[in-house]
Amino acid sequence: MILWEQWWVWMSGAVLLATLEVLAPGYIFLGFAIGAFVLGLLILINIPLGGLATMLLVFALLSLAAYLGMRRVFGLKAGSVKIWDRDIND
Repeated sequence: MILWEQWWVWMSGAVLLATLEVLAPGYIFLGFAIGAFVLGLLILINIPLGGLATMLLVFALLSLAAYLGMRRVFGLKAGSVKIWDRDIND
């Protein structure tokens, strides 16, 4: 079996990306980590995904959906503006 068809490879990638998110916070790598984790779960439960190109497309779509979901949950609410009322140097 080819390496990218192994579920543990995608789960290991998810752990690595989640660790990178801790080191560089800002929800940059977390969407990719969630995408890799869900793709690993899909492979684990034996959903046929085809070759590498299809897996990368599914990974990209899952990561985009995770990023948009996190942006909706953690982002600023519609119509709200972040107002700074004190300076860091004060």
